[in-house]
Amino acid sequence: MSSIGDADDQDGAPGQQPASSTDEVTAQSVRPSTTAELHPDRAEGVVYLKLIGLGAVIGIPAALLAWGFLGLVHWLEDLMWTDLPRHLGVDEAPWYLVLGLPVAGAIVVAMATAFLPGGGGHSPLDGVGVTPTPWQYAPGIALAAIGTLAFGAVLGPEAPLIALGSAVGMVVVPFVRLPEQGHRVLATAGSFSAVSALFGGPLVAGLLLLEAGLAAGAALLPALLPGLVAAAVGYVVFIGLGDWGGLGVMSMAVPQMPDYVGTRIIDLLLAIVVGVLASVIMFQVKKAGTFVDKAASIDKRRRYGILVAGGVAVGVLALIARALGADIDDVLFSGQTAVPMVLAETGVGALVVIIAFKAIAYAVCLGCGFRGGPVFPAIFIGVAIASIGCLLFDCSITWALAVGAAAGMTAGTGFVFSALLFSVLLTGSVGLDATPAAVLGVIAAWLTTAALSRRRQSGGSAAEVVT
Repeated sequence: MSSIGDADDQDGAPGQQPASSTDEVTAQSVRPSTTAELHPDRAEGVVYLKLIGLGAVIGIPAALLAWGFLGLVHWLEDLMWTDLPRHLGVDEAPWYLVLGLPVAGAIVVAMATAFLPGGGGHSPLDGVGVTPTPWQYAPGIALAAIGTLAFGAVLGPEAPLIALGSAVGMVVVPFVRLPEQGHRVLATAGSFSAVSALFGGPLVAGLLLLEAGLAAGAALLPALLPGLVAAAVGYVVFIGLGDWGGLGVMSMAVPQMPDYVGTRIIDLLLAIVVGVLASVIMFQVKKAGTFVDKAASIDKRRRYGILVAGGVAVGVLALIARALGADIDDVLFSGQTAVPMVLAETGVGALVVIIAFKAIAYAVCLGCGFRGGPVFPAIFIGVAIASIGCLLFDCSITWALAVGAAAGMTAGTGFVFSALLFSVLLTGSVGLDATPAAVLGVIAAWLTTAALSRRRQSGGSAAEVVT
């Protein structure tokens, strides 16, 4: 296992006979948990304590940045999609706003990627992003994310938050003397704190970032401990301290969910079906998004043209879905706030329309150049699929939320444990009995995605051999 400090000298002390290989194996097999890999020497301990202290310092500004960013996105979203139609004298956004706002957002993203360093952040096809983000990239990432999230594109806020938190951590790097791996740990600490603001605490944020690979290439505990400290300290900004009430916590639990008590066999079987269907749909979504991305990557001029065309496509899809009886919020945006609405849907046909148009719009946004994360659109699609099971087989909507969220997140991101934890947070205590079904949904989603990926890779290899 690698460590942040210098490696200890492995030679024996003078005058000692070298141990035989058998003795070494025996010693290693019974060695207690006080090894250098788990308990560093004094020099390494100083580095670890320094990183943990810096993590605590980074946690507060990263949390404040996340709070300000999310608040700005929500304010702009309400201004353009709720207040503006009201001032126009209509109850819902007119067609020209549904069509025009995603196009305007695409132009904002194009400006961020063209004129600001960092290209507006990484492509959502690459997942949530795990590499340290230079602080100089933060303005471009924030602007591109605002152009995506507030203007109706189908992506979530987690990837920009991870990048912005990482940028906060990288601000500290020039002012401290640390090994190269320490720089990555500080960037990770900022990401932990920022994401905990979105997911309601340091636990799910830490698990998500761990599965995303932020601890790769470094010793596990040295990489995670400063991040957990940063997330915990940053979370205090939201929950308050003493007489100070804090900024307020955004609860992830969907309100007024009925109790789910006892598990039926049909619930377990349907969970497997939901996992398989979610994986098949998300696999096709990513495949289509990759196709759009390749078409847009030929040259910069085409990239910007396809980005604007993607905004047009998203608006048109929302208008068609509304004409077919769906709400535009079911197609636009990440789906984070629309989950209760899809759970309340009473028609199978309407759910099929929502799934189809949401998936197509999501594929367009993945590949055309918008910037955001993959978690919430995948969760929304998974919940919509599970909601069909509620209507056809009289399942509980709490079951649909737990299974759909977990299976959808796994199908869209490949995350397993964070998907299960996230589904528990969404359902709260009323959905704990649905956890076994959620586990089956996650396993089915992961296995199906793995099988489809292997099939695609083998097909590509066969095509290369033929050519």
